[in-house]
Amino acid sequence: MRKFKAYAIPFVGLKEGEHRFDFEIDNAFFDLFDFQEFNSSEVNVDIEFTKKANMLELEFYFTGHVNVNCDLTLEPYNQPIDNHLSLVVKFGDAFNDDNEELLILPYGDHEVEVQQYIYEGVVLGLPAKRIHPGVEDGSIESDILEKLQELEPKSISEENKEEDTDPRWDKLKELLNE
Repeated sequence: MRKFKAYAIPFVGLKEGEHRFDFEIDNAFFDLFDFQEFNSSEVNVDIEFTKKANMLELEFYFTGHVNVNCDLTLEPYNQPIDNHLSLVVKFGDAFNDDNEELLILPYGDHEVEVQQYIYEGVVLGLPAKRIHPGVEDGSIESDILEKLQELEPKSISEENKEEDTDPRWDKLKELLNE
C-alpha cells in the first residue's frame, strides 16, 4: 500500500468545473517525509481544484500553525502559517515536475498526487529565522535570553565614558579644538 494514498486526488470521473478538497495536516504527515523540526502542527489545506478540458488548475491555501522552537531562546511557540500556492497540471508524453508551478502528467494518469506540494507549502510558509513573539515585544522570560543580554557588547559611547583618559592627551585635544 502506498504511504501517500490519502493525498492523491483522482480526477477521472470528475465533471469539468470547480471542486474543493480539504486536508488536515498534523505531525503524522511530516513523519511520512522524515521531517522532525515541528513539535506539533495543525494546518488546514484547502484546495480549489478546477478541471478543464485539457488541463487542471489547483490553488492551495494553507492556514493554521506549527509549534517550533525559537532560534534565539529555544522556547517553543506556535508559528502561524498563512500561505498560498498555485499549480497547473497539463498532460504530455512523460512525467515532468521541473517547474514548480507546472506539473506534466503522462497521458492515461487518473490522479494527481499533492503531498509534495502540501509539504512545500507548509515548510516554505515559515520564516527563515523563527523568533518567539515574546522576544520581539520583551515579554518572554528565558535564561538564555538573559545570558545573551548580559553578554551583549557595549556601545562605543559607553566604552568611551568608562575609559580613563590620560590628562596629557586631553590637553592636546584642547589645542586641536582651538
